[in-house]
Amino acid sequence: MLPDNISEFISKNDKAVLSTFRRNGAAQLSIVSVGAYGEGAAFTTTADRAKLANLRRDARCSLLVSHDSWWGFVVLEGAARIMSADNTDAEELRMAFRDVYRSISGEHPDWDDYDRAMVEDRRAVVIVIPERIYGTAL
Repeated sequence: MLPDNISEFISKNDKAVLSTFRRNGAAQLSIVSVGAYGEGAAFTTTADRAKLANLRRDARCSLLVSHDSWWGFVVLEGAARIMSADNTDAEELRMAFRDVYRSISGEHPDWDDYDRAMVEDRRAVVIVIPERIYGTAL
């Protein structure tokens, strides 16, 4: 589980920058919206995104979660756990999508529509599980 102060910071600040590794070893940065989720921070992405391909190849990543002003931030360094249709039970994945959405945006007005969109978009849940946490918002 995330420490309470980190979970609280992420629940109030959903803007983040994810760093993954390209095939050639260079860093790839992606802007994502995140929410506190279990033992880390999570977001969803579509199957065709470079960040997901990078994480499938090399799960190491860093996630900088920032206050809107950029003056407060936390960094989670660790590894990504990917939940997708090819490795997760359909009902477990459906509930994970919903939980991630709730952690970022609250309740959705039409969960059935949301569930369909997640399947049609071929989305995955990515959970960044930190091995190290640092930043100014600690």
